[in-house]
Amino acid sequence: MAQTGIAVLDGAAGVTSAWLNELEQLSHLDDRHQAYRLLRATLHALRDWLNADEAADLGAQLPILIRGLYYEGWNPSATPVHPRTKDDFVQAIQSAFAADPMRSPEHGVRAVFSLLNRHISAGQVEQMRNALQKPLRDLWPQPA
Repeated sequence: MAQTGIAVLDGAAGVTSAWLNELEQLSHLDDRHQAYRLLRATLHALRDWLNADEAADLGAQLPILIRGLYYEGWNPSATPVHPRTKDDFVQAIQSAFAADPMRSPEHGVRAVFSLLNRHISAGQVEQMRNALQKPLRDLWPQPA
């Protein structure tokens, strides 16, 4: 890839690759494409479960390429979605795996939330967790 001379852009692919590597380990996936789909689907579901201000606050803390993925196709006026149950959230993630369903989509969601715990501020994590209903919040591990 050509270097732009702009550090945030030149390092973006490497940061994204590191996030996907970490997610593969956390989720016990053996496939980079599955890790990408899991990250994308979970970020989209989370974004759609939050109000527009909360979603934007989270987006501001994501690395540039992952931020683009997060905002892809977003309609802020349609958020938060209803109903917003834990089962609806998990089903939103599982729909990204229609051709090859995940054995444990809840484990995958926990892995993405653990990844976010490691890479976004503790205050932002707390804000996101508090914005979710308790059954869904229970999928988000407490930060270490």
